[in-house]
Amino acid sequence: MALQIGIVGLPNVGKSSLLNALAEAGAAVAAYPFTTIEPNRGVVPVPDPRLDALAASVRPEPVTPATVEFVDIAGLVRGAHRGEGLGNQFLGHIRPVDAVAIVCRCFTDPDVAHVEGEVDPRRDLEVLDLELILADLEVVERRLEKVRSAAKARPRDYAAEIGRLEELRDRLQSGERASAWAAQGEKEAALAREMSLLTAKRRLYVANVGEEALPDGGPLAAEVVAVAEEEGVPAVVLCAQLEADLSEWPPDEAAAYRADVGVSRSGLEALAQAGYAVLDLITFFTITGGREVRAWAIPRGTRAPQAAGKVHSQMEKGFIRAEVVACEQLLAASSWHAAREQGLLRIEGRDYEVQDGDVCLFRFSP
Repeated sequence: MALQIGIVGLPNVGKSSLLNALAEAGAAVAAYPFTTIEPNRGVVPVPDPRLDALAASVRPEPVTPATVEFVDIAGLVRGAHRGEGLGNQFLGHIRPVDAVAIVCRCFTDPDVAHVEGEVDPRRDLEVLDLELILADLEVVERRLEKVRSAAKARPRDYAAEIGRLEELRDRLQSGERASAWAAQGEKEAALAREMSLLTAKRRLYVANVGEEALPDGGPLAAEVVAVAEEEGVPAVVLCAQLEADLSEWPPDEAAAYRADVGVSRSGLEALAQAGYAVLDLITFFTITGGREVRAWAIPRGTRAPQAAGKVHSQMEKGFIRAEVVACEQLLAASSWHAAREQGLLRIEGRDYEVQDGDVCLFRFSP
C-alpha cells in the first residue's frame, strides 16, 4: 500500500491545484469555496536518483518507484465541527492516512476570496487546529460512551481505558492536540491509532505562495515556516498554481523554468522528502530476475522479515535470510554477480535492520 498523506486546509487555499500539480489528477479548481465535494486522490511516484541509476544499470522492463497517495478533501471552515460548510463530513476520508499536510494560503489575489476575509496564515492554522481537535473530541466522546456502557458489566476490565479516555477528552477540551497525549506511552499511542485521531497523526506544513514570492515565499510563508520550526516538523514552500502549470511542460523545460525563479526541485520532490522525513521512512530496492527494479518505503528500523513482507506476505512468513548490498556498491560493481565475487554481498538474518539504500534479495520457504 502506498504511503498516504491527507491534504487539509481552508477553502480556496490551493489544495486542489496542489493535487493537480502532484498527480495530474484533474481535480476541479475554481475561485469559490467547496469546489471539492468528493475526495480527490492521486498516486504519485517518489523521485529517487538511486532508482534511476539502478534502472540504467540493469535495464529492466518495468521500473517501479515507491509511491505516495495524496487525498484532498473539501476545505474546512470555522464551525465545521457543528456542520458549517462541507469539510467536517469528509474528515472520515483522511482518518486512515499516515500523515497530514496542512496547506496554508500565503498569497494574495483579489479574484480568489478568502473565507476569513483576509490572508492571515497563523489565524488560519489556529482555525484548522481547532476544527481538527473538535472533530477528534467527538470521536473520543463516542468511544468513551461505548466503553462506559461495556464497563457496567465488567468495571475492572475497562477502568484503565476509561481513565485514559477521560484524560484525553479533558486535554482536547482545553484545546490541546491528541499527539502529546499519545506520546505518553504505547497504550495511549495504540488507542490513538485505533481511533484514527487526526491530531495524533504526524504532520507537515505547506505554504502555498504566489510565483512572485518564490523561492523563499516572503513574509506570509515565513509565518508558516516559523510554526513548523516551533513544532519541529517539516515545512514546504511552493506555488501550487505554478507547479500545476509546469506539470504539463516537458521535464527539461519545467526544470529550466524552476531554475529561473530560484527553485531547485519540484513540489513533488519537496513534499515527498518532507513526507519521508516526518514519517521517518527509508527506501530499499529489489531487483527481480533482472526484469524489474523496484523501490519500497518502510519505517526506519524495520527488520528484514518485515521488509520482505512488503514485497509479499509469503516472504515474511517463510523468511530464511536476506542477501544485501548497498546501492552505491552494487552500481560500482556493475552487477549482482560482480558484487558477490568482490565480497560486497552480505548475508543477513531475522534481526537485521534494513538500511536506506539497501538492495535486497530475500530467500524464503514458500
